[in-house]
Amino acid sequence: MNALLKTTAIVLEKPENICLSELDLIPATTDDIIVEVEWSGISTGTEKLLWTGQMPSFPGMGYPLVPGYESVGRVIQADDQQRFALGQRVFIPGSSCFVAVRGLFGGAASRLIVPAKRAVAVAENVGEEVILYALAATAYHVTAGLGNEQPDLIVGHGVLGRLLARLAVLAGKQPVVWEIDAQRREGAVGYQVVDPQTCAAAKYKTIVDVSGDAKLLDTLVSHLAPGGEIVLAGFYDTITFAFPAAFMREARIRIAAQWQPSDLTAIHQLVESGNLSLADLITHRASPQDAAEAYRTAFHHKDCLKMVLDWRTRQ
Repeated sequence: MNALLKTTAIVLEKPENICLSELDLIPATTDDIIVEVEWSGISTGTEKLLWTGQMPSFPGMGYPLVPGYESVGRVIQADDQQRFALGQRVFIPGSSCFVAVRGLFGGAASRLIVPAKRAVAVAENVGEEVILYALAATAYHVTAGLGNEQPDLIVGHGVLGRLLARLAVLAGKQPVVWEIDAQRREGAVGYQVVDPQTCAAAKYKTIVDVSGDAKLLDTLVSHLAPGGEIVLAGFYDTITFAFPAAFMREARIRIAAQWQPSDLTAIHQLVESGNLSLADLITHRASPQDAAEAYRTAFHHKDCLKMVLDWRTRQ
């Protein structure tokens, strides 16, 4: 029997306990590709909940696990249908290819095996910024459905909020973004970012919250125009709200679920055409050897919009 292929991976053994481990990979099938990873991103939403142990239980959840769903690398073994050429750069939204640990997300590793149909070929003139495809697809999904409208107000000016704003501008909208941190109010092009305290009387038809703060819902309802909609695009545990105010406004509350393959395709086309820029969103970079500190920085430093692990630097 042939020896199992190995990878070096970030393993979250339990909340707030990260290590770099060598893992065996489940053998590839004829429909899989093998990818040598160049960069992977750290999510300050989903992965922060895994890090803190606050992620609600759902199928596949548990420790130890390999986090991450934002990976870019080069194909080193193609599938039987030859859908990708050797050496081609691809985006991978995670993997479940590990023998001994859970791969609920599974993108933070030096080498990955993934079904070819899940990978997206990307141009040679783009690099680490492609890890943002998953977040961009999440932003696109918020307004992609029939009858959904671009936001008048976006709550939060992190990476997801900025991508939502950029997509709204592309669609001809000039949204307002609320951001309580003065430093994070910088970087807007085509829209304005303000302190929420300056908008005490403002009303908005469509509000998209990406802050993930469940305690904000009553505040958002108070700023909703009659018949308006609040879209919850962060990740929350338990949400409650005062019914009378929402009743008087005949409020609609919608949850934006996980992006779909069609959203990823749309984002890929927007980026490749040059219409959507992913520039100026990655602020920090680290080697996988420094993963523990990188995760802390990503989750706790306000000046960190997006942290990227550079797998080309591993020893």
